[in-house]
Amino acid sequence: MDIGMWIGIAYARHVRELILDVETETRYSNFKFPKCFYNCQTLETLIIKTWILIDIPSSQVCLKSLKKLHLCYVDYKDDESVVNLLSGCPNLQELVIHRNLQVVRVFTIAVPSLQRLEIYDWSYGHEMVGSYVVNTPSLKYLKIKGFPRLRFSMVEIAPELVEANVIDLSEVIDKKLMQSLASVKRLSLSLSPSEMITFPNTDLYLSPSELIAFPSTGTIFHQLVHLELSTDKAYWWNLLTRMINTSPRLQVLKLIGEWYYGKVGVSCKEWNQPKNVPECLETFVWNTYKEQQEEEKEVAKYILRNANRLKKASISIKGFNSDERLQLLKELENVVKASNSPCELLMC
Repeated sequence: MDIGMWIGIAYARHVRELILDVETETRYSNFKFPKCFYNCQTLETLIIKTWILIDIPSSQVCLKSLKKLHLCYVDYKDDESVVNLLSGCPNLQELVIHRNLQVVRVFTIAVPSLQRLEIYDWSYGHEMVGSYVVNTPSLKYLKIKGFPRLRFSMVEIAPELVEANVIDLSEVIDKKLMQSLASVKRLSLSLSPSEMITFPNTDLYLSPSELIAFPSTGTIFHQLVHLELSTDKAYWWNLLTRMINTSPRLQVLKLIGEWYYGKVGVSCKEWNQPKNVPECLETFVWNTYKEQQEEEKEVAKYILRNANRLKKASISIKGFNSDERLQLLKELENVVKASNSPCELLMC
């Protein structure tokens, strides 16, 4: 198939949306976009889902109308090719990236107009340690997932950021990233403070013991109303304490756990309780599994006991039979009654 010919036809017809999804016999393809396509003035959406090599010299890209760009398992000749591609998209609003095992050392995303950014990196086991450097001051939505050995840093604060999902950043979380999340209203975290995490207003990396003892630095997540936290990570309860202590407007708290074959339970024997529960907290969701619930139950009880304005608590324990579910329900109901909160307790 002559892909270049078909793209040339699309260009001649002033294409507005192009989806390139072609299976190749090998991972790498010799295919390159026609040079004229990098100056397509009508293209608004470009989605690439195939192994191709992007090699872009400087000043070749001018995609003024491009607003949506998805790059799924695309390879790049070097760091500069990434910079040259994105710098030629001055009105880009949405960028989705899927990568693994690639040669780019520093993946730079400097797009002032960008509002939505999703990065999925699956470079597990790769010897190269690289990084993402992001400068997107207009960003409203951020999702980053699956960084086993990579660094992620935000150059500037994103004051318009509303929602963020941070999943499996297993080595280093740059303090500027945490600062950039300060304006979010909805936040989902699946990471462990046992793996060098920094928070704003400090230059320290926090080990688990340091995180427990580290004093409060004041309000950080002053607009956060919805927090979802994974309970599958080591020392997740210390991260919960940190988030509760710095989120005074929190209205919804979700603790989500998943079970899979061979999983080792995460114990929370050394939990340092928060100073208090946010006064605005109205909804508490606790989803877990039978093998882990005993370890998490004390955390759930603390929330139910101290959230004085809690209106609804939804509990779901996978693997429980009806008798076990009823027993836990009675136990938690007693906690709610003692708290004098108007909470409706639901057992799913």
